[in-house]
Amino acid sequence: MTTTADVPETGTIRMVDYLADELARAGVTHMFGVGGANIEDLYDAVHRGGAVRGVVAKHEFSAVTMADGYARTTRRLGVVAATSGGGAMNLVPGLAEAYASRVPLLALVGQPPTVQEGHGAFQDTSGKGDSFDAGEVFAPISRFCARVEDADSLVELLPLAMAAARTEPRGPAVLLLPKDVQQARIRLPGQDDPAPTGTAPTGTARTGAVRAEAAQPGALRSGATPAEAVWTGATPAGTGPAPKPAALSAAAVTEVSDILRGASTVLVIAGEGVAAADARAELSRLAGRLGAWVAVTPDAKDVFDNHDPRFAGVAGVMGHANVEHCLWRADVCLLVGTRLPLLARGGLERALATTDVVCLDSEEPFVPGTALVGDLRDALRAVTDRLASGPRACPRHPGPVTVATPDSPAVHGRIVPYSQALAAVEAALPEDAHVFVDAGNTGASAVHLLPAPRHGRFVVALGMGGMGYTFGAGIGAALATGRRTYVLAGDGAFFMHGAEVHTAVEHSAPVTFVVFNNNAHAMCALREEFLQGGVRDDDVFGRTDIAAGVAAAFPSLDVTGAESATHLREALLRGNTGAGPAFVALDCDPKEIPPFLPFQPFAEATGRAGRAEHADNKENADERRVVRAG
Repeated sequence: MTTTADVPETGTIRMVDYLADELARAGVTHMFGVGGANIEDLYDAVHRGGAVRGVVAKHEFSAVTMADGYARTTRRLGVVAATSGGGAMNLVPGLAEAYASRVPLLALVGQPPTVQEGHGAFQDTSGKGDSFDAGEVFAPISRFCARVEDADSLVELLPLAMAAARTEPRGPAVLLLPKDVQQARIRLPGQDDPAPTGTAPTGTARTGAVRAEAAQPGALRSGATPAEAVWTGATPAGTGPAPKPAALSAAAVTEVSDILRGASTVLVIAGEGVAAADARAELSRLAGRLGAWVAVTPDAKDVFDNHDPRFAGVAGVMGHANVEHCLWRADVCLLVGTRLPLLARGGLERALATTDVVCLDSEEPFVPGTALVGDLRDALRAVTDRLASGPRACPRHPGPVTVATPDSPAVHGRIVPYSQALAAVEAALPEDAHVFVDAGNTGASAVHLLPAPRHGRFVVALGMGGMGYTFGAGIGAALATGRRTYVLAGDGAFFMHGAEVHTAVEHSAPVTFVVFNNNAHAMCALREEFLQGGVRDDDVFGRTDIAAGVAAAFPSLDVTGAESATHLREALLRGNTGAGPAFVALDCDPKEIPPFLPFQPFAEATGRAGRAEHADNKENADERRVVRAG
């Protein structure tokens, strides 16, 4: 793969060529990022090597989310590269999402040349000369963070970083790469000549003891602080599969199995960890043995067949009342691949307090219970093997009945209610498509109303819940898998990072962007109305024609301004037949109340007639202010 012309003569290659080769050897097919002077050598190496495809995004946040979507749909390591200064800092929110959601990423971050550090270098983040230290910025949102001080140390640090990213708890690893170190030469394996001139291979790994130990068996230097820890463990050979976790506790397996055998009625709540571990089949077998209902967390709709008779619905604040009803009837609540964070347990607290909780996951749960911590697939198999053979039917239940929300007033003829719009999406969605759902009213409605495709991912980034995540993530997933990928986002998310449509067009990515335009940060506006008296309107905006703007910007792109649910479905079906991206925008009402638990008392109190009257009054006021919504 290396194409450096003088390799046969010198026996050395540029550090960046070695890095590009190792990424390819690890199975990485795409590197996402934004170029710049202090990372351009890596892009050059990737281009010359040819095995890894470099994808240039419009913004570093979206480059991280591209790598995130790549990782979530392939279960491979996602890679992002960015230059120093503002480019590096723009990585932070995306890496924070990956950290919180346990997504394995490798961030390769350019830095100014080492000789300039502390001497007023442009974009200096070395921590010298009163500059701030980039390592201190990235350490809290990474599983491993190291500054590569010389080219040879990369040989040691790269496999450690990759292993740390893929070891539970998974997350980002960060390597800070000064420009002169990227350009330096390292000796090819097996060469007998002395190592290149320079300091001995050392890398300052900015990480805590737990993170370092997770990366590879080894030890931290005695007396080292978490911020200045130097790795002293053995360097792993190659990049191979993720390190195998420790064996399950036999006592914990027995305890959990005994609890489940003694339960007559079980509710399983399954989370994103099932997808990360590729444990859907194991989950289904265990649910069958238990005769259990199965609910899913909001970020894990795809881990269990939404059309299965056992499916109880989505748990938590965007979920279905049936989950709570099943929980009240259950002897045991079994958490699988989830710690049950607040958004997944909202509304279930009272029922959980009276139910025995058992958790199978790589980490301890957030609620009290009996935990079997370790590899999820191993845990599911071990417990299933200790239960009576053969599937049992689950007790009867109504299934995930959706919340009825007040009718939305037609502020003009093109308004499409979320329920109708998402029914159109469901009708057009290929069974093997991936779906990425953004934040806000669009997200709450899609989680509640839209079944997950049977053979694709349904991703909601709830680690940080940042708006605009889906535009990059959907592109990364589509380029990685070649499958039609749907991005469902509101206009607020579009205006943050919708410029990545340009990236989809440039790379002919099979992404269908669906923008639900209510001309508002509508969830914020509803909170202001319901919880703060409705005295502000700064989250409701003047009307924009997003479809017209995108069509003008990208003449080759299939763009539709959908005027009805039928029009939307037709546009989506047409997009499915194409090889590249498609874009559809539709108008929604900012006053439509989404199926979001904190809003339900207001929806119920308002009622249809009251809601319509209230909306009419607000519409007249809006017209007087010339900020008519929708």
